[in-house]
Amino acid sequence: MALMQNLTKLLIARIDEYLDAISEGMIVFQQGLEDYLGNRMTDFEERMAMVDQYESRADKLRREIENQLYSHSLIPEMRGDVLGLLEHLDNIIDVAKETLTQFSIEVPDIPMELVEDFTKLGESSVKAGEELVNAARAFFRELSRVKDHIHKVYFYEKETDRITSNLRMKIFRRDMKLSRKMHLRDVAVHVAKISDEAENVADRLSIYTIKRSI
Repeated sequence: MALMQNLTKLLIARIDEYLDAISEGMIVFQQGLEDYLGNRMTDFEERMAMVDQYESRADKLRREIENQLYSHSLIPEMRGDVLGLLEHLDNIIDVAKETLTQFSIEVPDIPMELVEDFTKLGESSVKAGEELVNAARAFFRELSRVKDHIHKVYFYEKETDRITSNLRMKIFRRDMKLSRKMHLRDVAVHVAKISDEAENVADRLSIYTIKRSI
């Protein structure tokens, strides 16, 4: 039975809005990364501001959901798991915001030869996050589909690790100052962090799903 059937219509709408904010924030993050790599700095700054807005909206919605769950005494047996899931999902968009902020402050000098690699890294990392959101939607609406989406989270997290390793190898084999190599490495690791967070939340979601299935 869908967990949504035990929740109020208003709360259902809030949960959907929350997941939308996370998903759309990641899409804009990817666009912002590509703007930076394409030297479209005005567009990049606009994307960064948009991600900040999505992050703030997600925080506000999460607090509203929490208040409604407690004030209406809804799903007391699942309340802790639901709140834990939403709180850890919030880490995804927090990382997206932090990463674009890192680019804005540190202004990493990305060699043209590595632009495609950074683009692919961002795409793979974001896909892991998107599949996590899909898994969360399934948790509330169609529990049997959670496992399929979690499997994809793990797939894209491994793919992100592979791309990161190859990119780091290319970076440290280039003829440039060690300080620049280390900077580029740190930036790459941060871009990949979305997939790491997605994997961590997927682990938790797997446990929550098993508990609901028993």
